[in-house]
This record gives sequence, structure tokens and C-alpha cells, in this order.
Amino acid sequence: MQPPEAAPRDLSQPATTAAPYILVVDDEPDIRQLLQEILEDEGYEIAVAENGETARQQHRQRKPDLILLDIWMPDIDGISLLKEWKDEEQAGGPVIMMSGHGTVETAVEATRLGAYDFIEKPISLAKLLLTVEHALETQKLQRENQGLRRHSLQVNEPIGKSAIMQGLRDQLRRIAEHDSGVLMSGEPGCGIHIAARYLHDASTRRDGPFVEVNAASLAPDNAARELFGAEQGGSVHYGLLEQANGGTLLLYDIAEMDLATQARLYSALDTHSFYRTGGNQPVELRVRIIAATHQDLEQRVADGQFRKDLFYLLNVVPVRIPALREHREDVPELLNVFTNLLVDQEKLPYRKFTLAAQNRLRNYHWPGNLRELTNLIQRLLIVGSGHEIDVEEVDIALGDSGASQHKREVEVNYDLPLREAREQFERDYLEYQLRKARGSVGKVAQAVGLERTHLYRKLRSLGIDPKNIPQDG
Repeated sequence: MQPPEAAPRDLSQPATTAAPYILVVDDEPDIRQLLQEILEDEGYEIAVAENGETARQQHRQRKPDLILLDIWMPDIDGISLLKEWKDEEQAGGPVIMMSGHGTVETAVEATRLGAYDFIEKPISLAKLLLTVEHALETQKLQRENQGLRRHSLQVNEPIGKSAIMQGLRDQLRRIAEHDSGVLMSGEPGCGIHIAARYLHDASTRRDGPFVEVNAASLAPDNAARELFGAEQGGSVHYGLLEQANGGTLLLYDIAEMDLATQARLYSALDTHSFYRTGGNQPVELRVRIIAATHQDLEQRVADGQFRKDLFYLLNVVPVRIPALREHREDVPELLNVFTNLLVDQEKLPYRKFTLAAQNRLRNYHWPGNLRELTNLIQRLLIVGSGHEIDVEEVDIALGDSGASQHKREVEVNYDLPLREAREQFERDYLEYQLRKARGSVGKVAQAVGLERTHLYRKLRSLGIDPKNIPQDG
């Protein structure tokens, strides 16, 4: 039985809650019908399969959030099917095994292969519903924990009582009521991830996954597979668009996406569907896209480096994340919040900023934004001593970072075309940073707020070899 094709949705309309999608696999028609009716009454979206081959087809067409899998079927047993999916890392969600003739050994084998639970027939519907609920909740917690590992400091919303930050939170809450495309822009380290996560959590997609990827890290020859997935020999690799099914996909550094991938993404957004690489059946696009950039995307369009049609599709609702220097009055609150987070999550010793130290940092220009602020706090908590952090210690830390004390005059030929003048400045700036970091590209990437892959690409384009840079000191 093929699932009905969904009509393309109007992205300007209010968002609707994405119901978890469950695949029921059982060769007994009465059980399939009963489970479908019960689970649909509970608000789940259901597809059914009467044997292993149909299950493979359903599974290939759309990634399930959960699978109810019978063990004994006419063509292939459920244990073999579970192993097949797990070996290919394509199960797509928790698997609950069902059997009327199961043994302890069978249950142990299913668990060893990664099944979430094992339910005996005749099925207790109360137990089934509870198991399904717990399995989906466990999956959600696992996704959230993965997000925490990527971002060690969990911040649930853009912080600050300033008018500009209150306005940002209000704007994000209004946008969250709709499924419109969002294009976030801002300087490196300004908190785009925090704003995107806040928007997701405020939307009806909050119970779905929040998946993020840096477009600069996608190699052109592998970007299509990572985003759109792939099919080969009956096996399915679910791409990021399907991993974010029912939730939100945050695409960092969208300006760095190659033109071929831009074309495929435009087609997917325009038609609300896409094809996996090697696939011949359309996959419905069921995610909200938040694109993010630190660059002038309109200038990239003018330069022919970014598709105009994709820009307009992404830029339905533009959101600018302010630089920290634009709301410096929030610095004392930010110092308090991030200090407590570092103490709680990184187990660092608590130290308090004196009023003079807070005032010094409140008047600092913060070129690295929130990332620089958190790095500074972490450094002061690790290397400092004493209960208080005074203004002298802050000045030393700022001097060490080179952000305020060690400025360098860069001579730019103002008669050059804009692109050449910009390249001249970038070359001088990055050579200076490499000298200061003693040739360490990783340290420079952290200092200037660029992903390492993006930085390597930038250095190559400017003809800079880190190995040939003389070191300061």
C-alpha cells in the first residue's frame, strides 16, 4: 500500500504540528488495521506493510519516525530486516518488535541489534501506546543531547533586556507561528544558532528534530548526498533534509554552497519535494529551512556566486542578529549567565566580575561578539585565582587576545576596485593572524570566527600558504 502523496503546502500559512510518522509491518490484516486505527486516533501518521518487501519500499519512500515490526512474515523475518536496516544505518527511528511466538533468545537478539523494545502478542494496546510514546520521547532526548554535545553551553533564548534584544525575541516568536523561509544574517559569533533554536522551540515543530549543518563543510562532490540522501542497490542513505523531517534544518554559511547544490536546493524549495541521488521517486519536503550567512548575500548574487532565485526563496523573512556592540548594556547580564553556565556545565570554579570589570567590558567593542565573550570568561575562570575578577585582570586578558591593545594599521589602496581592495585587506589581515598564531590555522579559525574548512578555502583563494608565514615573537 503506497502512502498518499501530500499536496504542496503554502509556506505563508500558519505552521501545523508535524505528527510522528509510524510504519506498521505485520502480515496479519486484522492486526495492521487495528494498529492503524488506534494509532491514527492518537494523532500519529501511519503507513502499513504486509510483508518485508513492502516494508522495504515504504521505508525507502519516506524515513519513519518509528517502526512497529512483526518477527514472523512470509518472505523475510523481522530480525533479518532489522539487521539489514541497522547494518546500513538507515532504520530511521526506534524499532519496536512484535511477535506471538517469541522466545527470550529472540528478544535478546532483537535488543542486541538495536530494537527499542519487544512486545508480545496478543498486544496490550495500553502497553503499546505507552511504549510508542516512550520510544519517541527517548529519540527526541537523544537528538537534544547530540545538540548539546555540539554546543557545550546551552542557551535557550537570545539574552538581554535591551530594546534591541526584546525586539528580536518578539520578532522570532511572530515568525514561529508560520512556516515561512527565514534568512538570518549577522557577524560571526553573534548567536545565530541561539536565535534559530529559539525560533524552532517556539514553533509547532518544537517536538521535531533541530538539525544543523555548515554549508562550507559540504564538499561539492558530496554535498548532494549529505543534503538530499542517496539510493543504491535498494539501500537508502537519508540526507539531512529527511533527518530533519517534521522539524527544522539550519543551514549555516549558505553563501558558501556550490552552485550545483544551490540549484537542487532551489528546486526542492520551489516544488516542496526532491529526489535522492540515484532515486527515481520524489520525497516530500517536510522541514522548515532557516538559512544563515555572515556575508552580504545580495552582493554574492550580484557577483554571480549565488543564485538570485534561491536568494528570494530563502529571504521570505529576513532576520538580522545584532552584534554585541549594538547592545552593550546587556553585557553584565551576559557575563552572569555565561559564568554560571560554565561553572555548572564545565565544572569551572566560580568567580565574580567586579563592577569596574563589568563596566570595562560593557564599553569594549567585542569584535568576536558572544563567542569572544564566552571564550574570555572561560579563560578568566581557568587561569585566574581569587573569588573576584577585577578590571586589571580583564585588561590583561583583553591585551592577550590582541583585540583591543594590538591594533595594526593596514594600508589599502583606495583607488583599487572594491573586490581587489577587499582581497588586499583580507590577505594582510589573515597573514597577521597567522603570524600571531604561529602558523596555526586552527587557532586563527577560532580567533576570527570562521570554520576551519572555510578558512582553508579562503587562504587558498588568496594564495596564502600558512607554512610560509613568518611567526611573531
